[in-house]
Amino acid sequence: MEEAIAALASSGGDAKVLAGGQSLVPMLNFRVVDAPLFVDINGIEGLDGIEETEDGGLRIGALARHFVLETSAAVKDRFPVLHDAMKHVAHLAIRNRGTIGGSLSHADPAAELPMMAVLLEAKIIAAGAAGERMIPAGDFFTAPLTTVLAPDEIVVAVEFPGLSPGTGWGFEEFAQRRGDFAVAGVAALVPADGGAPEDVRIGLMGLHDTPVRARSAEAAFLDGGIEAAVKAVRQDTDPMNDLHGSADYRRHLAGVLTRRVLTAAVERVGR
Repeated sequence: MEEAIAALASSGGDAKVLAGGQSLVPMLNFRVVDAPLFVDINGIEGLDGIEETEDGGLRIGALARHFVLETSAAVKDRFPVLHDAMKHVAHLAIRNRGTIGGSLSHADPAAELPMMAVLLEAKIIAAGAAGERMIPAGDFFTAPLTTVLAPDEIVVAVEFPGLSPGTGWGFEEFAQRRGDFAVAGVAALVPADGGAPEDVRIGLMGLHDTPVRARSAEAAFLDGGIEAAVKAVRQDTDPMNDLHGSADYRRHLAGVLTRRVLTAAVERVGR
């Protein structure tokens, strides 16, 4: 790790980190990215494990592959919403190589893992020349394909704090073909009786420059239920326009998916 950080620091910010390569290599092929130096971190030991934390959560190493998250019993037990979301990531060949650290660092607003990190209030641990720092996921993403990482920093792990027992969950995304980037995606958590009301969480992806929490919809759900949350999402969401869908189309999708995930989350409470 020390050698990798030193190589990044010596490049003057021009080097790129190679983990799974499932985002970086296509960008190189399309000439979107060029760099004089690539720092391959796959040979660094200790970056691919999944460990339980004292609060009932998980610490996941940056080189943990998507397929490992999809098949891990610990992930399924503690964070079933994360386990389910991984099934929607691209295709099996990509999930076999793509990494959690690479996906978070790439910061695609339509990708599942960035939104999962925001929804689950993860802490992203980055190592650089100045040492390690822990960055809340909500502060990590600043724009499409842009994060707060310094040029000499590498994501080494992600910590997901434990959820209250019996938390209900739901995840839905819409893509034009299975495996395509999501036009819109929504996930939700609803606490069981005894959980804190503020633990109601709704996350959105594919709608804005970064994944976001739908705070007004969370409050509306507490006050008025599912339909109130749907209305709040549609009123307060200002989606992007692109070739995959207009803002109005995405706003409609956000409402439909919010209804589905909250319905599923309520049904799963206490299970």
